Amino acid sequence: MTDQIDHAQSVVRQLTTDFFVNIEQALHAAFEESTRYHTFEKLSEILSSDLIEQGFQQAGVATVRKRRLPLEAVLWSVIGMALFRKESVWNIANKLDIMLPGKNQLVAPSAMVQARQRLGDDPVKQVFNKAADNMYHTEEFDTWAGLNLLAVDGVVWRTADSDENREAFSSASNQYGDTGFPQIRMVCHMELTSHQLISSEFDNYKTNEMKLAERLIERTPNHSLTMFDKGYYSLGLLNRWHSTGEERHWLIPARPDLQYEVVSKVGNNDLIIELKTTKHAQKNFPDVPEVIKARLVSKTIKGKNYRILTSMVDRLRFPSSEIVDLYSHRWEIELGYREIKQTMLDNTYHLRSKRPDMVRQELWGILLAYNLIRRLMTLAAKAEGIWPNQLSFSSCSMAVIQYFSSISIMSPGNIPIHWEHLLGTLRLFKLPPRREDRRYPRAIKPKPSKYPNKKRNASQLN
Repeated sequence: MTDQIDHAQSVVRQLTTDFFVNIEQALHAAFEESTRYHTFEKLSEILSSDLIEQGFQQAGVATVRKRRLPLEAVLWSVIGMALFRKESVWNIANKLDIMLPGKNQLVAPSAMVQARQRLGDDPVKQVFNKAADNMYHTEEFDTWAGLNLLAVDGVVWRTADSDENREAFSSASNQYGDTGFPQIRMVCHMELTSHQLISSEFDNYKTNEMKLAERLIERTPNHSLTMFDKGYYSLGLLNRWHSTGEERHWLIPARPDLQYEVVSKVGNNDLIIELKTTKHAQKNFPDVPEVIKARLVSKTIKGKNYRILTSMVDRLRFPSSEIVDLYSHRWEIELGYREIKQTMLDNTYHLRSKRPDMVRQELWGILLAYNLIRRLMTLAAKAEGIWPNQLSFSSCSMAVIQYFSSISIMSPGNIPIHWEHLLGTLRLFKLPPRREDRRYPRAIKPKPSKYPNKKRNASQLN
């Protein structure tokens, strides 16, 4: 009987020991999983680590993942600055689960600032270029006559008022000198059906937009049609745009004082013309010929005559009845700028960085963040069979930001589920069809007076 009791007690002790050992092992495994440095694995669905590595290598920056704050993590914090505008960089690092390897999970505020300075702006630029190129060439966009619809336009950004920024970027000026805040002039190249940015250039506020547009020629994709507003009329620029690469067409409103010679015509609304280049254009663009052939198409809409100048001279392939209507799609780039400034940046007037190099870094981070949101919208719209610009950017951006906020509490195994749920959610934010007859012509509004209107008495009314 005693042997049986001793055996039973031994079994109980063994079971108890095994229980606590298993509990300890489970707790240890859970702790290891919670502290594991898996930030990059979580975010790789949105932006591949390989693309980040290629961008860093292009910028000549060596990435070491074992250092206390890897540059890849710093890059994500820069992207987070565009998504969480009211959060500090330190809070953004916490939201994105940017932790230090080992026991210390949260980075110090000063460490984030120093890491941003160590990263610089060129690596972020190169990552943006690599990601934009990859996004454009991995997707099939709706085309017109075999051409992808693109647009180029400019935008101005305001920076913090400091001597460094004013020297680097300058500002608007009048007869009394420089006025206002330092500003940056930017020109972007956008795919119109998805609002994805293909390339961008920015510089000093006093830099001419056409000079910035000239820098975009090298990255312009083949088999495309780029639309400009009338301020970009330069035969040297347009000729180089068309002659570089394969089928890089352009389209621009014709100036009222346009001088030309008619080569051939089909009626009065479809002309093949020759344009003579000026000595000034030949000086700035040595490759421009003395005469450029183009096509001038006219159409009357609601009693107003519109004239469009384009490099698409093939009448059989490019019907004149559709060319003028195409120009209305150029407005998509204006909507894209509104999405960035008003929705994503929450109507913030100034960029948050103080130093010129950090300002440039922040700008590239903003463009990269915008493209990532637009990339997700493109994936969602493709499954729905619609254009990405038919989804609500404000609603989709809120859903994407919520996804970023929840990354820190996800385990890696649940990420694919949340990812599919995110794409399914974005498909729900479909906009109603646009009204084609809605037009808001520009009008000058009278400036309101700061003084109240004088009221007339009864004797003055008669």
